[in-house]
Amino acid sequence: MWPWEHVLVGYLAYSLLSHLWWRDRPGGTETVAVAVGALLPDLVDKPLAWEFGVFESGYALGHSLLFALPLSIVAGVVAGRLGRVRAGVALAVGYLLHLPGDLLYGYVQEGVVHTSSLLWPIERGPNPATPPGFREQVAYFLGEYRDELASGDLSTYVLIQFGLAGLVVVLWLYDGAPVLREFFRAAKRLGHRFLTVIG
Repeated sequence: MWPWEHVLVGYLAYSLLSHLWWRDRPGGTETVAVAVGALLPDLVDKPLAWEFGVFESGYALGHSLLFALPLSIVAGVVAGRLGRVRAGVALAVGYLLHLPGDLLYGYVQEGVVHTSSLLWPIERGPNPATPPGFREQVAYFLGEYRDELASGDLSTYVLIQFGLAGLVVVLWLYDGAPVLREFFRAAKRLGHRFLTVIG
């Protein structure tokens, strides 16, 4: 899945959980936590594989359940001790949904479910002969995506992606635009303080 798809799926799931479990909308801290969690597997594995050659592929430590489950538990415990249980849950939701998201994407693209990454290092993903550089790999994938968008011949998958994005934007607005809401509140407080000082 593309990074923004992981964030969209993570936010959608966490927002629904927040409304159903806590009867409240997500705050800015939880929204940032779910986005970080949703991106974390790729932030760990892709640069270490593509740029530094630490892993054989971009699906290794960060995508492994053997790392993801303990990390999610630790994040929840630490967040709980800091009085931020919801932020810990948000991080875990984003992180843990990333893994099946990649399996789904692999199935849609290739018709195969590649579960080997979930059990790294017990099982290992494909080992390219020469790992590409990080920038080159990102440019390649973005180029493919750009070409599909520019052609106007959009696949069903991309159309679903746009629909998901629209749904999540509406939900985010319904939730009060967390992060943006907190930014404007902070800016308003700073503006009042500034006016008080110069006034």
